[in-house]
Amino acid sequence: MLIGCPKEIKNHEYRVGLTPASVRELTSRGHGVLVQQGAGAAIGLSDEQYLAAGATQAADAAEVFAKADMIVKVKEPQPQECAMLRPGQILYTYLHLAPDPEQTAALVKSGAVCIAYETITGVGGGLPLLAPMSEVAGRMAIQAGAAHLEKSKGGMGVLLGGVPGVPAAHVVILGAGVVGTHALQMAVGVGARVTVLDKNVDRLRQLDLVFGNRISTVYSTTHSVEEAVLDADLVVGGVLIPGAAAPKLVTRAMIARMKKGAVVVDVAIDQGGCFETSHATTHAEPTFVVDGVVHYCVANMPGAVARTSTFALNNATIGHAVALADKGWKAALRDNEHLKNGLNVCEGKVTYAAVARDLGYTYVNPDSLLG
Repeated sequence: MLIGCPKEIKNHEYRVGLTPASVRELTSRGHGVLVQQGAGAAIGLSDEQYLAAGATQAADAAEVFAKADMIVKVKEPQPQECAMLRPGQILYTYLHLAPDPEQTAALVKSGAVCIAYETITGVGGGLPLLAPMSEVAGRMAIQAGAAHLEKSKGGMGVLLGGVPGVPAAHVVILGAGVVGTHALQMAVGVGARVTVLDKNVDRLRQLDLVFGNRISTVYSTTHSVEEAVLDADLVVGGVLIPGAAAPKLVTRAMIARMKKGAVVVDVAIDQGGCFETSHATTHAEPTFVVDGVVHYCVANMPGAVARTSTFALNNATIGHAVALADKGWKAALRDNEHLKNGLNVCEGKVTYAAVARDLGYTYVNPDSLLG
């Protein structure tokens, strides 16, 4: 199979779908890899390293899309990339379709086989291809929140950890999954006062055993969310329903009653966001203000630490890339139920139930397409 890796074109996106090491995994098994010139240059991965790993070089993205049997990317294809996809071509990347009707329509129109990293499941549960970027985003959420609490960036002028004689800031974390746990570790590490909310009492119990009286764990209800948010200096939204639009846990009315100069970081923005006031922003213009509250809603947060993120992501994605290349998509999905869960759009049909429900498509069971 010929695998193509184009350069990412989303705003301030410097990650790359394949590292030279991943290229070598594929070429050592007899596959061809076509990498766009300069695809990894921004994070120190030179064209020479890709060539040494066995790749060939393409002058532009059009050549990659025209020739490759499978496209491996990081972020969802932009409109001009969707237009280059063709029927039967495999697209293997993050998609986040539920809040994105335009992209979904373009992928349906393309006839391509679209496999989303974020809905591939793992043997022990969880979402192993989403996890590494959730780890990065959770940690970055505290960095971003701390920075934007500074007065010069529109915040109230509060130091997260405080200083002797001055109380620490109150960080509220919505969701105790991968994002929430890594945000929690960072917030505790800088000495903030931390409250984490979740509906999974067992998960709250685990966190309590690890962190003890350094954090407060609270069962998530409308009342408890409101109570915590109104007292918060920084709120991190890290809730997820796999493949579906994120629930709006924080209403506009709650935002209006928050402290002026407080910051919200919506890590769930890739799935539409968990704050009613959220809309996606970019690294170029990361924030906006609603009712005096600073909103940080960058849709590709890990792109800011692109080198770390690229290697962490490739560790998770290369195994399935090899399976798809070795077996072809039908056999690979038949053999692996977890990989099959990644199939979101296929040959003009929507094959992920949550996406079909949220966007009004007829759901088609992927088994009907696998022969």
